[in-house]
Amino acid sequence: MLFRKMETTIRKHLTSNSSKIMLIDGARQVGKTYIIRYVGKSLYKNYIEINLVEDFKREQLFANITSVNDFYFKLSTKYGDLMGTKRNTLIFLDEIQTYPELITMLKFLRQDDKFTYIASGSLLGVTLSLTSSIPMGSIHVIRMYPLDFEEFIKANGFNDFAINALKQYYLEKKSLDEATHNRLLDLFKKYLLVGGLPDAVNAYIETKNITKIRAIQEEVHQYYAADATKYDKEKKLVIRKIYDMIPSNLENKKKRIVFKDIENKNKGLYEHYQDEFEYLTSAGIALSVNAITEPKFPVIQSSKKNLLKLYMNDVGILTAILYKNNPTAILDDKSSINLGTVYENVVATELKAHGFDLFYYDVRSKGEVDFVIDDYDALSALPIEVKSGKNYAIHKAINTFLANETYNVKKGIVLSNTREVKVEENGTVYLPIYYVMFFKPNQEENIILN
Repeated sequence: MLFRKMETTIRKHLTSNSSKIMLIDGARQVGKTYIIRYVGKSLYKNYIEINLVEDFKREQLFANITSVNDFYFKLSTKYGDLMGTKRNTLIFLDEIQTYPELITMLKFLRQDDKFTYIASGSLLGVTLSLTSSIPMGSIHVIRMYPLDFEEFIKANGFNDFAINALKQYYLEKKSLDEATHNRLLDLFKKYLLVGGLPDAVNAYIETKNITKIRAIQEEVHQYYAADATKYDKEKKLVIRKIYDMIPSNLENKKKRIVFKDIENKNKGLYEHYQDEFEYLTSAGIALSVNAITEPKFPVIQSSKKNLLKLYMNDVGILTAILYKNNPTAILDDKSSINLGTVYENVVATELKAHGFDLFYYDVRSKGEVDFVIDDYDALSALPIEVKSGKNYAIHKAINTFLANETYNVKKGIVLSNTREVKVEENGTVYLPIYYVMFFKPNQEENIILN
């Protein structure tokens, strides 16, 4: 079984005294159902799982529920023998977005307090944005992502002792020995190919067959493209077009969305497509990165939503689109191929999965920075440059930030394939790219180098 951090989160919630119902949001095929089922069966004598998509396709038993008693009655017709008490019965409502009225019903099920509940949805973010009566005080929504790099290396033999040792090296700004560095960098490159979809990771562990891995990624990519057009008939063609444009946009120098290219309009504007962008990010199949005008804390205060980048939610899907079944572009560091797009995408997925809001900076006179996040320990903006090649020491904008006292930027991070950790006098910190797995926004996690 693959290690997932979400297991700990679910266990803590279900064994706590929280009265709220947990809703796990996330794109399809990221492992939500599997991990909820695993934890639920281990904690509860009576485990009831209702797949509402399957119910909609067949009986529609749970369609048009109007009251708590109506829900109990429908439930009892199939699971009467498993309806015990709150302490020993967990009811899992899978794909709850199928019946949005059930999301509203959660408030009353919680108040009745007869059983324990948990729910998930593959388009829950979209549904919640369209639901008029969200039971905010009754639910706890958390988003799940594909496996991050730490989860990936655990699937490939690293245990907690090894992970903790690596983290200590990171915190102490120490370089790894050559052999360990090479092992981690090799796994990082494999992660670029495999990504974090659980089925793809399992296929890699079991077969090491790139053709089988790519077949899984292609199928999920098609699922995502279909999901992108599922809930809004009027805008479905535009949503699909934007989603399909993400890889080619990322291959452009600026990487940001050119609005006039979406529908070949001379004056395409962000405002014309705001709902479509929100849909893609709420569905969990794309990650948005907004531009900022100044690198000041908190970063969001200078955000410009009309300058937008979109990344794929899984780096394996991106490399499948770009390189198909040929892994040599990544594994052999082909000098003719610029891997900047892929490296940026994986850093975006890591930062987002760890809880960061994503921003970037690009001003012609001052340079560009791939990501700017909030450093809550230093109460300053933290610029991050991602380098896939040998010119990792070139970072004009970071130097500009550090030299401008009004910005109050304490340090800048450069991520690359190099082994050595270096800290320059001006505050620039050079880190091997795999250390991004330890970036977290919580102060108690000691995430940012001091």
